Amino acid sequence: MRVLDKRTRFNRRNFLKTSAASVAAAGAVSGGMVSITAMPAWAEGLTAIKPDAAKTLLVMVRDLYPHDRLSDAYYETALASMDQAAAKDATLAGQLNEGAVALDTAARKLRNSPYAAIKAEADRVAVLKSIETTPFFRKVRGDMVVALYNQPEVWAKLGYEGASAEYGGYIHRGFDDLDWIKDA
Repeated sequence: MRVLDKRTRFNRRNFLKTSAASVAAAGAVSGGMVSITAMPAWAEGLTAIKPDAAKTLLVMVRDLYPHDRLSDAYYETALASMDQAAAKDATLAGQLNEGAVALDTAARKLRNSPYAAIKAEADRVAVLKSIETTPFFRKVRGDMVVALYNQPEVWAKLGYEGASAEYGGYIHRGFDDLDWIKDA
Protein backbone atom coordinates (compact mmCIF):
# COMPACT_ATOMS: atom_id res chain seq x y z
CA MET A 1 0.00 0.00 0.00
CA ARG A 2 1.32 3.42 -0.82
CA VAL A 3 1.40 6.38 1.50
CA LEU A 4 1.14 9.82 -0.05
CA ASP A 5 2.55 12.80 1.74
CA LYS A 6 0.00 15.50 0.89
CA ARG A 7 1.55 18.20 3.03
CA THR A 8 2.76 21.26 1.24
CA ARG A 9 6.51 21.47 1.43
CA PHE A 10 7.66 24.94 2.26
CA ASN A 11 11.34 25.68 2.48
CA ARG A 12 13.40 28.84 2.55
CA ARG A 13 13.76 29.02 -1.24
CA ASN A 14 10.00 28.69 -1.82
CA PHE A 15 9.32 31.22 0.92
CA LEU A 16 11.67 33.76 -0.65
CA LYS A 17 10.32 33.11 -4.15
CA THR A 18 6.72 33.46 -2.95
CA SER A 19 7.54 36.57 -0.93
CA ALA A 20 9.30 38.20 -3.86
CA ALA A 21 6.36 37.41 -6.14
CA SER A 22 3.93 38.85 -3.58
CA VAL A 23 5.95 42.04 -3.25
CA ALA A 24 6.16 42.37 -7.03
CA ALA A 25 2.42 41.80 -7.36
CA ALA A 26 1.68 44.34 -4.65
CA GLY A 27 3.95 46.85 -6.35
CA ALA A 28 2.20 46.29 -9.66
CA VAL A 29 -1.21 47.08 -8.20
CA SER A 30 -1.96 50.76 -8.35
CA GLY A 31 -5.34 52.40 -8.13
CA GLY A 32 -7.15 49.06 -8.51
CA MET A 33 -5.47 48.31 -11.84
CA VAL A 34 -2.91 45.54 -12.20
CA SER A 35 0.04 46.35 -14.41
CA ILE A 36 0.86 43.63 -16.89
CA THR A 37 3.84 45.41 -18.40
CA ALA A 38 6.42 44.47 -15.75
CA MET A 39 8.60 41.51 -16.65
CA PRO A 40 8.13 38.58 -14.28
CA ALA A 41 11.31 37.53 -12.45
CA TRP A 42 11.19 33.97 -13.78
CA ALA A 43 11.04 35.24 -17.39
CA GLU A 44 14.40 37.00 -17.06
CA GLY A 45 16.16 33.66 -17.55
CA LEU A 46 14.41 32.95 -20.84
CA THR A 47 16.45 33.52 -23.97
CA ALA A 48 14.19 32.81 -26.95
CA ILE A 49 10.74 33.65 -25.57
CA LYS A 50 10.17 37.37 -25.13
CA PRO A 51 8.92 38.61 -21.71
CA ASP A 52 5.47 39.67 -22.95
CA ALA A 53 5.08 36.35 -24.76
CA ALA A 54 6.21 34.50 -21.63
CA LYS A 55 3.47 36.12 -19.54
CA THR A 56 0.86 35.24 -22.13
CA LEU A 57 2.17 31.69 -22.52
CA LEU A 58 2.16 31.11 -18.75
CA VAL A 59 -1.52 32.00 -18.49
CA MET A 60 -2.23 29.96 -21.62
CA VAL A 61 -0.60 26.78 -20.31
CA ARG A 62 -2.33 27.19 -16.95
CA ASP A 63 -5.62 27.33 -18.85
CA LEU A 64 -4.69 24.35 -21.04
CA TYR A 65 -3.65 22.18 -18.09
CA PRO A 66 -5.40 23.59 -15.03
CA HIS A 67 -4.43 22.15 -11.66
CA ASP A 68 -5.27 24.21 -8.62
CA ARG A 69 -2.78 22.28 -6.51
CA LEU A 70 0.13 23.17 -8.81
CA SER A 71 1.83 26.50 -8.37
CA ASP A 72 3.07 28.61 -11.26
CA ALA A 73 6.61 27.31 -10.63
CA TYR A 74 5.81 23.98 -12.33
CA TYR A 75 4.38 25.74 -15.38
CA GLU A 76 7.38 28.09 -15.44
CA THR A 77 9.71 25.09 -15.45
CA ALA A 78 7.77 23.64 -18.38
CA LEU A 79 8.01 26.94 -20.27
CA ALA A 80 11.74 27.12 -19.53
CA SER A 81 12.20 23.74 -21.22
CA MET A 82 10.26 25.00 -24.22
CA ASP A 83 12.44 28.12 -24.23
CA GLN A 84 15.56 25.93 -24.34
CA ALA A 85 14.20 24.17 -27.40
CA ALA A 86 13.29 27.52 -28.99
CA ALA A 87 16.80 28.83 -28.33
CA LYS A 88 18.09 26.08 -30.66
CA ASP A 89 15.34 26.52 -33.26
CA ALA A 90 14.63 30.01 -34.61
CA THR A 91 11.45 28.79 -36.30
CA LEU A 92 10.06 27.58 -32.99
CA ALA A 93 11.08 30.82 -31.26
CA GLY A 94 9.25 32.82 -33.92
CA GLN A 95 6.21 30.56 -33.70
CA LEU A 96 5.99 31.00 -29.92
CA ASN A 97 6.54 34.76 -29.89
CA GLU A 98 4.30 35.47 -32.88
CA GLY A 99 1.69 33.03 -31.59
CA ALA A 100 1.55 34.82 -28.25
CA VAL A 101 1.04 38.12 -30.09
CA ALA A 102 -1.73 36.50 -32.16
CA LEU A 103 -3.34 35.16 -28.98
CA ASP A 104 -3.30 38.66 -27.47
CA THR A 105 -4.80 40.03 -30.70
CA ALA A 106 -7.58 37.44 -30.60
CA ALA A 107 -8.21 38.29 -26.95
CA ARG A 108 -8.43 42.00 -27.72
CA LYS A 109 -10.84 41.26 -30.55
CA LEU A 110 -13.10 39.04 -28.42
CA ARG A 111 -12.67 40.52 -24.92
CA ASN A 112 -11.07 43.97 -25.44
CA SER A 113 -8.07 43.02 -23.31
CA PRO A 114 -4.75 41.19 -23.68
CA TYR A 115 -5.05 37.48 -22.94
CA ALA A 116 -3.15 37.53 -19.62
CA ALA A 117 -5.31 40.40 -18.34
CA ILE A 118 -8.64 38.60 -18.82
CA LYS A 119 -9.82 37.73 -15.33
CA ALA A 120 -12.44 35.03 -15.98
CA GLU A 121 -11.08 31.63 -16.95
CA ALA A 122 -14.16 30.92 -19.07
CA ASP A 123 -13.47 34.06 -21.13
CA ARG A 124 -9.84 33.01 -21.65
CA VAL A 125 -10.94 29.52 -22.68
CA ALA A 126 -13.30 31.08 -25.23
CA VAL A 127 -10.32 32.94 -26.71
CA LEU A 128 -8.31 29.71 -26.78
CA LYS A 129 -11.13 27.95 -28.61
CA SER A 130 -10.96 30.64 -31.27
CA ILE A 131 -7.32 29.72 -32.06
CA GLU A 132 -7.36 25.98 -31.32
CA THR A 133 -6.85 25.00 -34.97
CA THR A 134 -3.67 27.06 -35.38
CA PRO A 135 -0.23 25.42 -35.52
CA PHE A 136 0.82 27.63 -32.57
CA PHE A 137 -1.94 26.28 -30.33
CA ARG A 138 -1.25 22.67 -31.31
CA LYS A 139 2.49 23.10 -30.72
CA VAL A 140 2.07 24.62 -27.26
CA ARG A 141 -0.56 22.07 -26.25
CA GLY A 142 1.55 19.16 -27.49
CA ASP A 143 4.86 20.29 -26.02
CA MET A 144 3.42 21.41 -22.71
CA VAL A 145 1.74 18.10 -21.94
CA VAL A 146 5.19 16.50 -21.97
CA ALA A 147 7.07 19.39 -20.34
CA LEU A 148 4.57 19.73 -17.48
CA TYR A 149 3.81 16.10 -16.71
CA ASN A 150 7.41 14.91 -17.09
CA GLN A 151 8.39 16.60 -13.82
CA PRO A 152 8.71 14.16 -10.88
CA GLU A 153 7.64 16.97 -8.54
CA VAL A 154 4.37 17.21 -10.46
CA TRP A 155 3.94 13.45 -10.19
CA ALA A 156 4.08 13.70 -6.41
CA LYS A 157 1.55 16.53 -6.35
CA LEU A 158 -0.88 14.56 -8.53
CA GLY A 159 -0.39 11.26 -6.70
CA TYR A 160 1.48 9.40 -9.45
CA GLU A 161 4.27 7.22 -8.07
CA GLY A 162 6.21 6.97 -11.30
CA ALA A 163 7.22 3.99 -13.40
CA SER A 164 6.74 0.58 -11.80
CA ALA A 165 8.13 -1.90 -14.33
CA GLU A 166 11.41 -2.19 -12.43
CA TYR A 167 9.41 -3.03 -9.27
CA GLY A 168 7.28 -5.76 -10.83
CA GLY A 169 4.43 -3.59 -12.06
CA TYR A 170 1.50 -2.00 -10.28
CA ILE A 171 -0.23 -5.19 -9.14
CA HIS A 172 1.62 -5.17 -5.80
CA ARG A 173 2.13 -1.44 -5.59
CA GLY A 174 -1.32 0.03 -5.01
CA PHE A 175 -3.10 -1.23 -8.12
CA ASP A 176 -6.37 -1.45 -6.19
CA ASP A 177 -5.71 1.50 -3.90
CA LEU A 178 -8.42 3.96 -4.87
CA ASP A 179 -7.68 6.80 -2.44
CA TRP A 180 -6.85 9.06 -5.39
CA ILE A 181 -10.49 9.00 -6.52
CA LYS A 182 -11.55 10.87 -3.38
CA ASP A 183 -9.20 13.76 -4.21
CA ALA A 184 -10.29 14.13 -7.83
